[in-house]
Amino acid sequence: MHPLVKLAKKAVETFVEHKERLAVPEDIADEFLRPSAVFICIKKSAQLRGCIGTLTPKQPSMADEVIENAISACSKDPRFPAVRPEELSELSYTVDVLGPSEPVTGPEDLDPKRFGVIVTKGNARGLLLPDIEGVETALEQIDIAKRKAGIDPSDTNVEIQRFSVNRYK
Repeated sequence: MHPLVKLAKKAVETFVEHKERLAVPEDIADEFLRPSAVFICIKKSAQLRGCIGTLTPKQPSMADEVIENAISACSKDPRFPAVRPEELSELSYTVDVLGPSEPVTGPEDLDPKRFGVIVTKGNARGLLLPDIEGVETALEQIDIAKRKAGIDPSDTNVEIQRFSVNRYK
């Protein structure tokens, strides 16, 4: 298991069982001490159970970002109730470390298996990670991101950005 996935799992278990925030381990690799945007997705029986992340780093290190977002994914995702202790043994975790975003001119610049997408209109912003099961085309990806942001899917007057991720399971 990748060290960031182990960290996310331990952060969730510590929070759910003890209502405490896990400290960054002293022996964490230096590469995880730089700031980075991170998404944590939790699944139970292959079904999404929580997913929270950041587009830009909010914490001083990638390790801190993993801990905070893991806690949020298990307890603050508005789509799901908080994770219960009896569920912990059934959960799997994915950690996506986001690369920088870049503007695109349209769907032709996207590949939903390779790039995530950010759609923005005014203060509304929706994000969809890459390589999501059931999302086969860039247009589907953009449509889902628009709906997540509360943007009318038929609205073409939006800003679109793409980003890559390093995904750890």
